Amino acid sequence: MDVIAPLPDYSHRARRNVAVLILAQAILGAQMPMIFIVGGLAGQMLAPNPCWATLPISMIVLGSMLTATPMSALMARFGRRAGFWLGTAGGGAGAAVGALGLLWGSFPVFLIGALLTGVYMSAQGFYRFAAADTGPDSFRPKAISWVMAGGLASALIGPQLVKVTADAMPVAFLGTYLAAVAVNLVGAGLFLFLDIPTVPRRRDGVIAGRSRAALLRDPTIRVAIVCATVSYALMNLVMTSTPLAVVGCGYDKGNAADIVSAHVLAMFVPSFFTGHLIVRFGAPRIVGLGLVILAGAGAVAMSGVELEQFFAALVLLGIGWNFGFIGATALLASAHTPEERGRIQGINDLVVFGGVTLASLTSGTLMNCSGGSTVAGWQAVNLAMLPFLVLAGASLIWLVMRPREG
Repeated sequence: MDVIAPLPDYSHRARRNVAVLILAQAILGAQMPMIFIVGGLAGQMLAPNPCWATLPISMIVLGSMLTATPMSALMARFGRRAGFWLGTAGGGAGAAVGALGLLWGSFPVFLIGALLTGVYMSAQGFYRFAAADTGPDSFRPKAISWVMAGGLASALIGPQLVKVTADAMPVAFLGTYLAAVAVNLVGAGLFLFLDIPTVPRRRDGVIAGRSRAALLRDPTIRVAIVCATVSYALMNLVMTSTPLAVVGCGYDKGNAADIVSAHVLAMFVPSFFTGHLIVRFGAPRIVGLGLVILAGAGAVAMSGVELEQFFAALVLLGIGWNFGFIGATALLASAHTPEERGRIQGINDLVVFGGVTLASLTSGTLMNCSGGSTVAGWQAVNLAMLPFLVLAGASLIWLVMRPREG
C-alpha cells in the first residue's frame, strides 16, 4: 500500500515570515520617519531657493516610483530576500550620500541621496505583499494588516532617533543620516530568517500566468490599483500641507508635531484589527469605509481651523488611509496567482507612488498659491480630494454591482 505524504503545513513558515517582516517594518522602516522629519529642514538649509526645501522628500517618492517595477521583476527572478537586501543597500547608500551632501553643503548631492533612499522605500512597499506569499487565503488579509502594524513601532522609533541624533554632530542632521546608515546595516540581517520560495520558471524560462495587459484588464485588479492610489495619494496630499497650515494659522511647531503624531498613530493602530475586518466583511466594504472616512476628514478640515479640528481631521485621515490602502492591497492579492505577482505588484506600486509623487508636489502649490491666506490654501488642499474620492468610490461601486462571469 502506497503511503501518501501529507501536504506541507505552511502555517509555521507563514507566521515566521510575518514576524520577520513586522520586525523589518519596525526597525528598517524607522529610517523613513527619520528622513521625512529632517529632509525638509535639511533641504531648507541647503537649497539655493527656499521654495525647493521639500524637493528632497519628493525625490524619495520619485525614486520609489521609478524602481517599483524593476524591484518587483527582480524579486520574481531572484526572490524576496534579494529584493529586500537591495532595498537596504539603497537605503544605506542614500543616507550615506545624504550625509556627504550635508558635509559638503551640496544640495545636488543631497538630492541624489534622497533619490537612492527611494530604492529602500520601494522595497519596503513589498513587505505587505510578501506577508501574503506563503499563507492560505484566509491568512493573507491578517498577515498584510499585521505587517502594516509594524509601522506603528517605526513611527515611534524614528522620531526618538531624530531627537538623539539631529544635533549630535557639528553639522546639523548629519548624525541622523549616519544613524540611518546604521539602521540599514543592522536591519539587513533580519532577512536571513525569511523563507519565501521563488516561483519556479518553466523550462523555457517563462513564468506562467497572465500577461501584464491581461492582468490590467481584470476588473478587480484595476479597481484595487485605483483605490490604493487614491487612498495613499490623498493622505500624502493633506499630510504634507498640515504643518504649514497649523503654523500658518497661528499655532506653534509643537502643536504641528502633536497633530502629525496623532495622525501617524491613526494610520497604524487600526492595523491590529483591519485584517480581521477584511476577513469578516470583505475587502471591498473595508475599502469603501476607508474612502468615506477620508471624505469625512476633508469635511472636518474644511469646517474650520481650530486646533481640535486639525486633530480630528488628521486622525480621520490616518484611519481612512489604513482601511483604504490595506483593503485595496488585500483586494489585489486575491486577484492574481503567485506566478503573476512579479508582474502586477510592480505595476501597482508604480502607479501608487506615481500618484503619491504628484500629490507631494501638488500639496505645497495648492497650500501656498491658492488664495491669499493660509485658510484659503488649506481649504483648497482638502477640496482637491473630492474628485478623486468620487472616482475611487464609483469604481468600487461598479466592481461590486457588475454581473459575475460564469
